[in-house]
Amino acid sequence: MAITPYIFFTGTCREAMTRYQEVLGGELELMTAAEMPEGEEPPPGPANPDMIIHAALTLPDGAVLMASDDPTGDGSGVKGVAVSVTYTDPDEATRVFGELAEDGEVSMAMGATFWSPNFGMCVDRFGTSWMVDVEPAGDGAS
Repeated sequence: MAITPYIFFTGTCREAMTRYQEVLGGELELMTAAEMPEGEEPPPGPANPDMIIHAALTLPDGAVLMASDDPTGDGSGVKGVAVSVTYTDPDEATRVFGELAEDGEVSMAMGATFWSPNFGMCVDRFGTSWMVDVEPAGDGAS
């Protein structure tokens, strides 16, 4: 079984997922409403051919982050959940955290905790909550 985060954006999906590809690496696939197969039902809400109806960022380790523009357009954002990424390299975790936090809001600066040698939390400029972690030496988890 795999659990895949799926993020809804209000008109910023292309920009956000492109940024996440720049920061995290991987291969990005985007599909707009205009690219839907003929005869398929468009998403609910106002017609917008540029709206991203499917985005998939396949990360270098094979994990996938998926997203789309929210067809309701309510812009309320997600509460009570964060995308968590774990690294073995503290320098890479610090780089990723800094880039995700750029123009966003840091809720917990990167630093040592009782469970991790380096952990931080932020909300990026697109409204996505992130937790960036470094696994303890000798943990063996990925």
